[in-house]
Order: sequence, then C-alpha cells, then structure tokens
Amino acid sequence: MAQWARGPRVTDPDFDIAEQRRLAREESTTEPREEVGHVEDVDAAGVPCRLFLPADPRAAGPAAGGAILFLHGGGFVFGDLDTHDAQARRLANRTGLAVLAVDYRRPPEHRFPAAVEDTDTALAWLVGAAPALGLDVSRLVALGDSAGGNLALVAALHNPNVFAATVLVYPFVDPRQRYASYRTEAGGLGAGEAAWYWQQYAAGPADLEHPDLAPIDSESLHTLPPSLVVAAEHDPLVDEDVDLARRMEAAGVPTRLTTYPGMIHGFWRRPEQFDAAEESLAEIAVFLRSTL
Repeated sequence: MAQWARGPRVTDPDFDIAEQRRLAREESTTEPREEVGHVEDVDAAGVPCRLFLPADPRAAGPAAGGAILFLHGGGFVFGDLDTHDAQARRLANRTGLAVLAVDYRRPPEHRFPAAVEDTDTALAWLVGAAPALGLDVSRLVALGDSAGGNLALVAALHNPNVFAATVLVYPFVDPRQRYASYRTEAGGLGAGEAAWYWQQYAAGPADLEHPDLAPIDSESLHTLPPSLVVAAEHDPLVDEDVDLARRMEAAGVPTRLTTYPGMIHGFWRRPEQFDAAEESLAEIAVFLRSTL
C-alpha cells in the first residue's frame, strides 16, 4: 500500500496525463517478458492490435484453436500494447490460446464511445481473420481487467452468441459508485480517483447512465456466455463486482465468482508482487479449458 501511494495522484490539480503514460511505458520495459510462439502487430481495420500466439498451444487442451480478445485496464485513460505486453504473453502461455490485445482509443483525447467502437471493430476483424490465422471462431473469449473488464463485458453484450466465454478481472462497471466498498476499501484505487476516471471517459453526464458505459445495469445480461468474475477483497470495486456476478447468475448466466483474499486493485498483472496473480491466471486457464 505504501508503494501504491507513491507518486502523483490523478486528482492532483497539476497531474500530467502524458507524463504518466510515458513513465508507465518506461516502467513496462523493465518487466520480464516471456517467450511466446509468435508476436505480431496488426492493423485490425484501423485499430492497432498485437497478436500473441502461445509457445505451446497444446496447453489449451480441448480448447485448442481458441482466441482471447484482450482489453487492457488503466481507467480507460492509461495502458497500451506495451504496458500490458507482459501480461498478454502470460495469458497466451498459461491458457494456450491466441491473444489479440486491442489498443483502443483513450480519453480525454477520445471519449466514450470511442473505446467501445474500437473494441467492436477489432472483434469483427478477428472473426474475419480467424480462418487465415488458424483460429476457431467458436472458441472466442472476451477478457479484460478493470476498465478493460468493462469493455470486455460491453463487447459480449453487443455481440451475443459470438463469444464462448467472458473473463472479467475486477471490472470497473458502476460510474455511480453506489456500493459500500468505495467507502470501506482503498486498495490500489481511491473513490476520488475512480470518479476522475469516469469523468475522463464520459463525454457528458448523460453518458454515465448509458448501458454501454455502465453495463452493470444492462437489461441484456441474460445474453452473456459462461463467465468468470475475478474480484479482490480490498478493492473499492469489490462490491460492484460481486453484485455484477450475482446479477449475471440471476439472469441465467453460468457464472463463477472468485474473490481473492487480501488482494487489492491491480494485483492481477503483478506476479512479482502478488502470488495471487499467478493463481488467478491458473484459474482462468482451467475455466477456459473446461468452458471452451
């Protein structure tokens, strides 16, 4: 928690978004990057993406040939193909599936619904390119962490019957911040910071109630495929994540919820700091093998 508290906060009056993006990319260059079978930057109908093929596709078992559409976190504002490169590699190698990481447009330069549009465009490209890439379009997965979990959920809602599974890692889905954990937890993310991210993402106040921005309130949750929701005990988002899983299950969606004890927001892609990061990757791999 002391390490998380270092450095400027997004709510500081002189916070510099461009500088923090630069520092995040610089930090990502020091992160170990596993060897994979193949890495290629691709143009997905105008959306920059990076395709990762696993070092050993046999790790997928019966799910071989499947692919993950990976939407990175970062409060919609931060994160890119480089900052999440190491995690995309781990995903490919742990699951045995191809991973298409999407470099969606980010606010404040590009506000809602730019990221949603880019996600849908990248998905359409993946579906069209799958045969040539040797991928099985019946085994596609929408997966994202934090803000990326929001985008993965919206992509699944936009495209019913396209995905065989969704994996939502501490998804950021309630701009109204209605839940008690915003007042009782501050692990890796503060309530004021969360509000700032929503303000950057929304083009106006009306967007905060749009189901493509606040998917927890969607009336189409029943259309989702089997889903895994990963939550962190001391994350301010934990209550909305638990409630999202409850709503999905009530809508008839086969839903698995795992709340990792002691964990905070952001643990998932930091295996050097949190043993639970690898535990959650292993859980995701088992879930996808059994579901696909």
